[in-house]
Amino acid sequence: MQIRELTIPGAWEITPRQFPDERGVFLEWFKLPAFAEATGQALDLAQANLSVSASGVVRGVHFADVPPSQAKYVTCPAGSVLDVVVDIRVGSPTYGQWDGVLLDDVDRRAIYLSEGLGHAFMALSENATVVYLCSEGYAPGREHGINPLDPDLAIDWPTADRAGRPIAPLLSDKDRLAPGLADARDAGLLPAWDDVRAQVESLRKRWERG
Repeated sequence: MQIRELTIPGAWEITPRQFPDERGVFLEWFKLPAFAEATGQALDLAQANLSVSASGVVRGVHFADVPPSQAKYVTCPAGSVLDVVVDIRVGSPTYGQWDGVLLDDVDRRAIYLSEGLGHAFMALSENATVVYLCSEGYAPGREHGINPLDPDLAIDWPTADRAGRPIAPLLSDKDRLAPGLADARDAGLLPAWDDVRAQVESLRKRWERG
């Protein structure tokens, strides 16, 4: 398993080692010792989600209030998606920036987003299946969104699926009507960099104490 931190601090790409044979393939897509060594934290599993999306569907940008926020460990066991992490932490050195990882059923990578980050993805195949391990359960009163097409974010969404067919972003009404980054900041919805760091440090200390 190879783990590298993305250009957004607090987000990592995980590439598992695969073991194919005539029966199929086996891999370990989450392994706590390697994960904890690379990230300095554990993943407390509170909820596991699965979504299936048509080609071109964009879900996000979603985030939760800090504390406690919601860390996510995400993979795509069937199909293909561009998974995107957005730094929405006001005061962060990479605030307003994004990074992306191709998650698919070929390389079978995963992405981990720690607390305080925004998350979105675009399906690049039909029936793109995404599985999320979440550190906190869904709580509607603490959940927020930013429009993934906001020009201030300037996310470079693909214009073709993995077969080369043209696609255009397909959003839910909720995501389409979500505020842009600047409006979300003005409304006081975004987490502060210092608050996020304090939350992550608190969780790290709790995990180290066992």
